[in-house]
Amino acid sequence: MSKAERTALDNKLSQRFIHLDPAGYFIIYIDPEQELIWMKHYPNDINEKGLAVDPDTGEPIPTKGKVTREPDLVLSGRTAKELCIELFEKDRQLVTTFDHAAYLGRELMRAQFCLDEGLEYIQD
Repeated sequence: MSKAERTALDNKLSQRFIHLDPAGYFIIYIDPEQELIWMKHYPNDINEKGLAVDPDTGEPIPTKGKVTREPDLVLSGRTAKELCIELFEKDRQLVTTFDHAAYLGRELMRAQFCLDEGLEYIQD
C-alpha cells in the first residue's frame, strides 16, 4: 500500500461514527517554543442523541472553533510516553473506553512527531 493510499484510508476512517467517552474529551496541541505537548481535559455528558453536551448547561459542545469552557485538568509533557504515563498510570479516571485510549495514544504520537519534525500539528 502506498503512502497516498494509507493517507486516504486514515482520512476515511476519521469520518466514521464513534461513541464518545462519557468521562470527557481532550484538546491536544503542541508548543514548539517550549518543546511541549499539551493536553486539556473537558468533562461532558452524553445526551440521548449520542452528542457530547456541557454538563452545566446541557448544550451540545461544538466540534469546530475555539473552546470557551475551562478545562478541569491541564497536562504537559515532552513526549507521548510521558503524557500517557501521566494520564493512564495515575488514578485519574478520565478515559473510560478502549477506543478513546487508543485514539489518545495515536494523537500523542502524531503530536510528538510534529514537534520533533517542526511540523504543524492539527488534532484529528
